[in-house]
Amino acid sequence: MKIAIVTGGSRGLGRNTVLNLAKRGVSSIFTYHSNQAEAEAVARLVEEAGQKAVALQLDTGNASVFDGFVRQVQQALATLGAQRFDYLVNNAGTSHHASIEQTTEEDLDHLFNVHFKGVFFLTQKLLPLLNDGGRIVNVSTGLTRITIPGSAPYASMKGAVEVLTRYLARELGARGIAVNTVAPGAIATDFSGGMVRDNPDLNKRVADMTALGRVGLPDDIGPMVAALLSEDNRWVNGQRIEASGGMAL
Repeated sequence: MKIAIVTGGSRGLGRNTVLNLAKRGVSSIFTYHSNQAEAEAVARLVEEAGQKAVALQLDTGNASVFDGFVRQVQQALATLGAQRFDYLVNNAGTSHHASIEQTTEEDLDHLFNVHFKGVFFLTQKLLPLLNDGGRIVNVSTGLTRITIPGSAPYASMKGAVEVLTRYLARELGARGIAVNTVAPGAIATDFSGGMVRDNPDLNKRVADMTALGRVGLPDDIGPMVAALLSEDNRWVNGQRIEASGGMAL
């Protein structure tokens, strides 16, 4: 049995990834920030798909709790009949929209803690439990390639994660662990308050700048991440793969 750990797996792209991994026969330990009922609903869907799921609460922006979280992961693995896991998807994140001039130190610290420090140290803490030959996917954003005013602080943290991805790939290569970045474009979820999904004007603007003529959907990303983690893509390593339908080509 293959087991994935997916952060932010109770909603949006993380939820879709967990469900698509289940379709491929992969069980998951996934995190949620605050909505336990939402997380339990995802776990039930995984079980309906014939796989197992364990939902654990985690604030990925608080590195001080990571040691305790690792102990919870070990307990969860034991309930799944395993000692180690196979795939890590660093997906959890928060949005931020403000110009460089308007961004406060508190804003930047929060983005750093969630999007870079959290990814760095959670990965570090989980590496001893990751099987050799495993896979890591770090979720970034199309905004590291194209510039949209108001996105600089958020995109800069994701840019740091993209560099970290390449270094992880190099340093973990001896263990046969492949590490890649997936960079979604604008996706219709509740991220950023659902602005892409619920704002018709923004939705149209995004569609107009996308070669395939629409905004992205969670089902455009989850299956792609699940496929990237599989043996079919074992030779893909250290790459940034944008899944945006061809934005701003």
